[in-house]
Amino acid sequence: MSETRAWRTVLEHVEQRLRDGSLGPGDRLPGERDLASQLGVGRSSVREALRVLEVMGVLHTATGSGPRAGAVITVQAGSGLAQVLGLQAAAQAFRFDDVVATRLVLETAVAEALAGDRPDLAGAGEVLGAMDAPDLARDEFLALDARFHALLAEATGNAVFGAIMTGLRAAIEAYVQHGAHTIADWGAARDRLQREHRGVVSAIDRGDAPGARARIHDHIRDYHALTRAT
Repeated sequence: MSETRAWRTVLEHVEQRLRDGSLGPGDRLPGERDLASQLGVGRSSVREALRVLEVMGVLHTATGSGPRAGAVITVQAGSGLAQVLGLQAAAQAFRFDDVVATRLVLETAVAEALAGDRPDLAGAGEVLGAMDAPDLARDEFLALDARFHALLAEATGNAVFGAIMTGLRAAIEAYVQHGAHTIADWGAARDRLQREHRGVVSAIDRGDAPGARARIHDHIRDYHALTRAT
């Protein structure tokens, strides 16, 4: 099972249990090792899913022992945040053009907000550094690419931005990965994507809101155009 599919498996498991009422506020998920074994996924996939669920406000995690330790559900089954998880299942049925249009609206707003606040983007910088590894497989690069964009949304502190990006992640990954495998000169495309990523971060760091908006807009639009043309 691919890492991206494994990550979604954990989210889908939590979503189903919220929907059928077997999980509710105050309930604790199994430990990381047990959950990985139960779902047949790697522990890294469990950690990624739990981190995303915590960002979304679906659960709270704490280390140590006692009643507050571990991953504890914090939302009702019918809450808006719980329902966002349903996008994971539906997202792959969305038209790619619609997903791209939504990304353009959402991520330009994210870039503008970040340029206004200029938060610490060290995490995003670390991801870009990992993406520079010359022996990185194409799918691994694209998984980190998705992580980079999610980190920008999370850095705004706006839980809705983070939740929508999480809900759309399956659809975004689907068209990005499909498109990447149609590109003949992947090395050149990868270098270009990294330049564009760093251009977005640079504009944010300078507090250049119009520049950040334009760079993220062109980055998303041009990738979509490139992969549709190949």
